[in-house]
Amino acid sequence: MSGDGWAPVDACALPTGEQPLREAEFDALFATALRGVERLGPDLLRLTFDGTAELEDLIARESSCCSFFDFDLTATDAGLVLDVRVPAARVAVLDGLARRAAA
Repeated sequence: MSGDGWAPVDACALPTGEQPLREAEFDALFATALRGVERLGPDLLRLTFDGTAELEDLIARESSCCSFFDFDLTATDAGLVLDVRVPAARVAVLDGLARRAAA
């Protein structure tokens, strides 16, 4: 996705026309269900969502176009915790996701 520098064009296999739609999906999820953002390391971002968040389908679709993402979803008493890890070569993509979540 390239709308705000989130993912460089060479990092995203999603067709260009679909990228703004996917960004909008993440934006809507962040606006309605995101409860916390923690940067646990340069290559690891933790996002906490309320228990109503629908994450599985979006994670599966994002993994299929950006296979470098490693998503780990865990249900906890605090809600749904999504750890997002990337290889060192893709830290800029994680930086963009973190900025988008915090916005």
